[in-house]
Amino acid sequence: MSDNFFGEINPPQRLLMGPGPVNVHPRVLRAMSADMLGQFDPEMTEYMNQTMALYRQVFMTKNRWTFLIDGTARAGIEAALTSLIEPGARVLIVRAGRFGMLLSEIAERLGADIRTLDLEWGQVATLEQIEAALAEHKPAIFATIHGDTSTTTAQPLDGVGALCHQYGALSYVDATATLGGMPVKTDEWGIDIVTGGLQKCMGGPPGSAPITVSDRAAEFIFSRRKVESGIKRDDISDGTRPFIRSNYFDLAMIMDYWSEKRLNHHTEATSMLYAARECARVMLEEGLEARFARHAAAGAAMTAGLRALGLTVYGQDAYRMSNVTGVYVPQDVDGERVRHRMREEYQIEIGTAFGPLAGKIWRIGAMGYNAELNKVRITLAALKEVLASERNGF
Repeated sequence: MSDNFFGEINPPQRLLMGPGPVNVHPRVLRAMSADMLGQFDPEMTEYMNQTMALYRQVFMTKNRWTFLIDGTARAGIEAALTSLIEPGARVLIVRAGRFGMLLSEIAERLGADIRTLDLEWGQVATLEQIEAALAEHKPAIFATIHGDTSTTTAQPLDGVGALCHQYGALSYVDATATLGGMPVKTDEWGIDIVTGGLQKCMGGPPGSAPITVSDRAAEFIFSRRKVESGIKRDDISDGTRPFIRSNYFDLAMIMDYWSEKRLNHHTEATSMLYAARECARVMLEEGLEARFARHAAAGAAMTAGLRALGLTVYGQDAYRMSNVTGVYVPQDVDGERVRHRMREEYQIEIGTAFGPLAGKIWRIGAMGYNAELNKVRITLAALKEVLASERNGF
């Protein structure tokens, strides 16, 4: 047998209780095993239409332009920002953790005029702070994170969209970590573009980024459309504004692909569409309120259990994400050794942290298929055993 022969993939059956990804719902795995279809097969385009209808309910919106970006959650972020930000456009970004800083990183690469509302990691911006920043900077685009897993903190968004409308800014929210686990009230909050991912509360694999776009944002995006020369058609014209700088992340062309025009922009990631569709079906069968209540109960149990172990929970209870809990690493143990033992001895993964929180907190998730009280209890019991063992030297 050749030295470069590799066996069939057979990963260990770990319980993924970190900040994501999480274990995939069995129904989603089964959906992904369905056969391929051509991208313009009537059955395939009907699945695309069904997926749009399902995600309107997930995003709590009536937006026509609700669809999928092929790629992980970051592909949705890049598509939204690339399609919104013209070279030199002024962008206001709330930065209170790693992923707010990511928005700034992407905007910088797009040549934006970046203004920031910087807060200590784990803090949230008040409406008063947001309005003051909008009034001062007069941005074309406002961007923020809904739930930042780096700090396990959720940014309140009620009233933010109305402020952006008042000050003439288009609004973008990254809801990767909260979609499917906390209410994402796109229409009620008045947010122009919201993106998400499958690998957290939606209970799916990474690789597809649901997105919803308001008519107001769509009109602006279509004004930046640049159809590639090899697929130009008489019924689709280029826009009049500076064109979107990415071909793959050109939301104008992608929306034409998902519309009745069926512009041949790219080949849809068929298996990921099946996964996204089934994630939404599972969620809607459960019911939005029941889904959110299940995540809230699991998160509350995790927080209470960690405190019962004598550990100090990170952050503010009032703004805690329901699906990820931060907890300080006790000074008398090695945090990475605890994570290693949890993984190797109990097949349970918990997360480390980034930036100023690196080495200081663990991030423990209970989301999607894993937002169950029994899985929370299993995780807490294993952590209790490992901590006791570490402290007693065995």
